[in-house]
Amino acid sequence: MEYLATRKVDTELRLSKLQAELKDSANQLGDKACVYATGSFGRLEAGSKSDLDLFIVSKIAEVDGATTSQLRNLDAILVKAELIRAIRKMSIPDFDADGKYLGHYSVTQFTSSIGAPDDDASNTLTGRLLLFLESRPLLGEIAYSDIIDDVIASYWRDYGDHAEGFMPAFLANDILRLWRTFCVNYEAKTVRDPHDKKIEGKIKNYKLKHSRMLTCYSALLYLLGVFELDRTVSPERAKIMTQLTPTDRLRWLLEKSEFEAVHSTVYKLLEKYAEFLKRTDQPKDQLIAEFEKNSKEWMTESYEFGDLMFDALSGLGGNNRFYRLIVV
Repeated sequence: MEYLATRKVDTELRLSKLQAELKDSANQLGDKACVYATGSFGRLEAGSKSDLDLFIVSKIAEVDGATTSQLRNLDAILVKAELIRAIRKMSIPDFDADGKYLGHYSVTQFTSSIGAPDDDASNTLTGRLLLFLESRPLLGEIAYSDIIDDVIASYWRDYGDHAEGFMPAFLANDILRLWRTFCVNYEAKTVRDPHDKKIEGKIKNYKLKHSRMLTCYSALLYLLGVFELDRTVSPERAKIMTQLTPTDRLRWLLEKSEFEAVHSTVYKLLEKYAEFLKRTDQPKDQLIAEFEKNSKEWMTESYEFGDLMFDALSGLGGNNRFYRLIVV
């Protein structure tokens, strides 16, 4: 627990320093658009070698009868340039895939693509769900809050007619879709590239079974818990969830005496997750050497982490109607 708290404080400090380097971008964005961090920075658990995953998302406006992004494309390019200069100044690794995923989206692209065939291919599935599950605003906090409200409204569009017993099935199915997409993408890459950098692939699998699993399933645990307490899940509760990190959602369960039956399991999840973060916070070559030496033990423990997550879900779910909907 103490280690997780230390990582959180350190990450918040690094994000504050980064914000101080982005004053021009902050002025350009105003309340028109936001930049938010995902990944380890979004989860407030960045290690010394962590890179930065960012999304730029704009609110929309009507111009001459057409819907358009409030942030012009050229202004988005200027923001990206300042972001690149800032992370290099702070010795944060360059953006992954040479900046390929440093995208600029409008909130309409996020909301209109829900369930669409190209949702994953256009990266809107990842951007939208990570906004919900593990994001922190770097710039444009007002726009960030407004954009989250718009996305919630899309998932909660039937809430008005079912407020007394609303189950966020739409969102839950998308969370499960994201988790399965992570898993399928990993397997597909393994098939395409079975020999090159094999040990690095195993390390990615090890991380997938911890950080990505926690991101997705901590949200399902939170939603299950809210439904158990309220017999509904309101948009306000959903907004609160977006403000909690994955580990904060586990701590929320520990604060509720109603969930005492799963408290010991949740404590174990937090302990194992802290151990995972400690293990992986080391230089790449050293991590590879450690993993080669201990791969069998580490992968066994990753499956144990998954078992604990299953125990928490089933222990919390019980006869919960929402739990039944998630499982079947």
